[in-house]
Amino acid sequence: MNNALAGKTAIVTGASRGIGRAIAVELARQGAQTVVNYHRSAEAADEVVAAIAAAGGAAVAVQADVSDFEQAKGLVQRAIDTYGRLDVLVNNAGVTRDQVILMMKETDWDTVIQVNLKSLFNTCKSAARSMMRQRYGRIVNISSVVGIAGQGGQTNYAAAKAGIIGFSKSLAKELGPRGITVNVVAPGLVLTALTAELPEELRQKAIEQTPLQRIGEAEEIAHAVAFLASDRASFITGAVLPVDGGLVMSG
Repeated sequence: MNNALAGKTAIVTGASRGIGRAIAVELARQGAQTVVNYHRSAEAADEVVAAIAAAGGAAVAVQADVSDFEQAKGLVQRAIDTYGRLDVLVNNAGVTRDQVILMMKETDWDTVIQVNLKSLFNTCKSAARSMMRQRYGRIVNISSVVGIAGQGGQTNYAAAKAGIIGFSKSLAKELGPRGITVNVVAPGLVLTALTAELPEELRQKAIEQTPLQRIGEAEEIAHAVAFLASDRASFITGAVLPVDGGLVMSG
């Protein structure tokens, strides 16, 4: 473990698997007391906590559907009650309901917007008061290159992820005078259980379009998040950092 985040408390939403898991593990590795948020995957979340504890870190799993305001508020309060403060909030929770717009159900639109975008309002509003009182905070929101460049069959997901960028820039201006930074990490195609199910043809197409000619790893996203969550990034706010092997640049 290094100590870049020693003494800090972090919440990572959607942290039971994939990119969220990697972020939670990395923040804990750098010394943060970490709240591993999950919605339904209690067993997976407990495994993340166990992995962190085995490496000498501190973590607790907390169930909450962050698309619901009261549950998001409760998650933030649980972190403060457990560790005494909240320094870092990473909004990673998200879902996809891909379909071309002529076939997309209204519920698929609403679910993606609610989980991917409204959850940020819920958690950030709940966390901001505590961070403003201590005049310190780091908020890192996980968007996607789809929110920058768009993607057919993902109008709902692209709208939510683009919304995260606009939301974060506006919030950075609101909270900056209180010493709180707000930044965005926009991953490209990353190897997770979800992307492992993609047809090989689509995977190869994405690799061909990526200048680095490979799929990213969840840990590479986690390293970027940990940097923005640390004091080494204290003069960075309102930034959008693509971690995509150059995919957006090539598009």
